[in-house]
Parts: sequence; structure tokens; C-alpha cells
Amino acid sequence: MKILVTGGAGFIGSNFILYWMKHHADDAIVNLDKLTYAGNLENLTSVEKDPRYTFMKGDICNREDVDRAMNGIDMVVHFAAESHVDRSIAEPAPFVTTNVVGTHVLLESAVKQNVKRFHHVSTDEVYGELKLDDPSKFNERTPYSPRSPYSASKAGSDHLVQAYHATYGLPITITNCSNNYGPYQFPEKFIPLAITNILEGKKVPVYGDGLYVRDWLYVEDHCRGIEAVLTKGKVGETYCLGGVTEDINNLAVIKKILSHMGRDESMIEFVKDRPGHDRRYAMDWTKIKQELGWEPLHDFDTWLVKTIDWYKENEKWWKRVKTGEYKK
Repeated sequence: MKILVTGGAGFIGSNFILYWMKHHADDAIVNLDKLTYAGNLENLTSVEKDPRYTFMKGDICNREDVDRAMNGIDMVVHFAAESHVDRSIAEPAPFVTTNVVGTHVLLESAVKQNVKRFHHVSTDEVYGELKLDDPSKFNERTPYSPRSPYSASKAGSDHLVQAYHATYGLPITITNCSNNYGPYQFPEKFIPLAITNILEGKKVPVYGDGLYVRDWLYVEDHCRGIEAVLTKGKVGETYCLGGVTEDINNLAVIKKILSHMGRDESMIEFVKDRPGHDRRYAMDWTKIKQELGWEPLHDFDTWLVKTIDWYKENEKWWKRVKTGEYKK
């Protein structure tokens, strides 16, 4: 089987490529990535000479790039997206272009070239927010209620994917996942920013009161979830993927990181909150467990420590990212 992975030089995309090539030796992968600030080919140095792997630099918004990459493809796994909420607040236009228009270009090519599966990777943020005193969780039947330009653009792409299944018969699946963490995550994101700032002796910025709750999913569990959907999932269906944390807030996460790294809470710096900051996310992954047998295997405390250790052991990688050297 030949798989096109879009955005495969990013955090989750590169982890997926490494996972898939390890567990599916007979498959070939084409990685289409524009190499924006979040794309880093150093994530994939271990496979770059593997004959099963091909990298193509290109833009999902460019029809020629997409048609060239889609040629002979059996399955598409679509990660490519602008994904940082703060950036979407400062400049929404690239999010609409990449996440909505880019997804449309991919869908058009997939229909034209009769791909056997188009899998779209999305986010829990399309469902909006939950209140801190609300015990409910998001699931596949939760109405969409995005609250940032980022989540609105992802909601738009989800709807387009669903429409191409209903209208053109494109065989699609969608996963909406919670916050990921693990190796190779770009250090503007919450957990790697905290870890690398502490390693550099810098303060750790925390928005508002720090009591924002996220559902943390280790990136390999996310890859396993996509694998379950691709191999056993029902065409046309959406599956929610979440972790095993129970309402842990951002301030508690920072305190865990500080404790493991032997630093005290004087490293915390509370900063002005961002507009429209979603208070709480929580994912109910009952459907994918019951139908496909998937559940997260990596508990947060153990794998947070392993993630911290990875950043300690790969200082050269994240320093090159923070200085911009990786772009060369």
C-alpha cells in the first residue's frame, strides 16, 4: 500500500511516519510538506534513506503539488494544518487558507484519483469548551461550537471532508483528538515550551489563572488510534481520541514538570490571558474502544517524565528549533 502523509515533517505527522514504517514494513510513504516554521525534516533522519520513504516539498493549497503527490496513492492521512491558537488570533488568514482551502484541494485530487481512503486528522477544539464544573465530555455527537480562528478553520475542514463523502462518495474517516505531547513537538507548544525554558533557566509563562483543563494524549497513542481507524474503522465515521488524564489543569502540569526537573514554583510567570481561551476540554473515547478495541496505553505521569527526559537528551534538536537553525 502507498500512503500520502500531508504535513509529515511536523510533530504528529513525523511521529506517525516513524510509527507506521516500524509496524507496516510492506507499505510505502510519501511525505508532502511545505516546511513552514513547524516542519522539521530532522525529525525523520532515521528514515530519510529508506527506499519506502519519499519526501516531496509542496503546498497542499497548490493543485499541481497535490496532484503530483497523490499520483498512485492508495490512502491519504491528512495532518497538514496551521495549528497554534495564538498565531490564529494574531493572523487568522493563513489558518483559513491552509486548513480549509488546502483540505479542499486535497479532497478534489483524492476524488479525481480514486483514493481508497482519505483520513482527516482533526481536533477536540471544534467542539468548543466545557465548563470546569461540567462533568460531561466531548463525543462524536457533540455539536460543533468553535471559538477561535484555528478551531473554526478545523471545523470547516471537518465539514468539507464529510460533505465529500456524502456528495461524491469519497471513502473518508475522521479522528478528533485531544492535546498531544511527546518527542519532536515544536517548542512553542505548552509542554515543550515549559521544559525547554526550564532547561534554559527561563521563566515558564502560564496564561491567566492557569486553571485551564486539557485532555493529554501521548503522541504514540494517537498514532495507534489512527492505525486502528485505518485498518478497522468504518468509512464515513468520526472517532474521538483522548488520553487518560482526569481534569488536570495547566498549572498542575507545570508543577509536575518543575518537580521532576528539581525546580521550584518561582519559575512560573503568570501572563495576560489570551482572548476566548477555552476553559476545559475532555474526550469520551468509548466509541473507538467499543468498535475498534483502541484505548490509550501511556499514562500521563510516566510519559510526561519520559518526554522531559527526551528533551534533556535531545538538546541539540530543540536548540536548533528555537534558534531557527533547523530551517537551513
